[in-house]
Amino acid sequence: MKRRLFLIASLFFLMAVLTGCTEYNKPITAESSGFWNEYIVYPLSMLITKMADVLWGSFGLSIIVVTIVIRLAILPLMIKQTRSSKAMQALQPEMQRLKEKYSSKDQKTQQKLQQETMGLFQKHGVNPLAGCFPIFIQMPILIGFYHAISRTREIAEHSFLWFDLGEKDPYYILPIVAGITTFIQQKMMMAGTANQNPQMAMMLWLMPIMIVVFAINFPAALSLYWVVGNLFMIVQTYFIKGPDLKTQTSSGSSGGAKK
Repeated sequence: MKRRLFLIASLFFLMAVLTGCTEYNKPITAESSGFWNEYIVYPLSMLITKMADVLWGSFGLSIIVVTIVIRLAILPLMIKQTRSSKAMQALQPEMQRLKEKYSSKDQKTQQKLQQETMGLFQKHGVNPLAGCFPIFIQMPILIGFYHAISRTREIAEHSFLWFDLGEKDPYYILPIVAGITTFIQQKMMMAGTANQNPQMAMMLWLMPIMIVVFAINFPAALSLYWVVGNLFMIVQTYFIKGPDLKTQTSSGSSGGAKK
């Protein structure tokens, strides 16, 4: 879990660095060269622009639709992540027994614990890193969105609702909503595990805070992308983990009643 936290923090740091590089001040056009420009930034810019032509010239609506299209494209990975989360939840009792069995902190015992834990994962076909795959996919897209919006004048100067797409949200509404929806989505994904694992409980709060901090400092269009993506994930998680969520809610309610 510590490695996962470090990985996510590193990815956000990398995003912050890359958003200031890669010809940020140069407009993106069909003549822009380089892998990043040709295969990520320019296609995203064109996709948003062409979609806006269909949606009455609204780049805000275009970003919403493009976000949904991208989410549908990576849906198989997201489903795999959700199922991996369910599998990890099912293994929590066995993992806890292993921790109790190998409770000693000496190096030999800890190595044995890691071996037994990996054997448990292999036995049940669980990949503990599956939850990181969607993050690896989303980060280049998020950075690509940043460049496509900032380097395409028509998009950056377009107003949608109460904000300009290329500027920060003046009222911080989108960053806050992005943080809240991230928390809800994480809460649903970690249902039944956060209480058993203090590190996962920390992750439940850390991720939304990181999202809010970054959203405050980046164009509102990125917050819009993240909010729409989170809402998509919340609906997806509900349909995949719905029975588990209902069971947890009812058991929690009955437990509270007993007390």
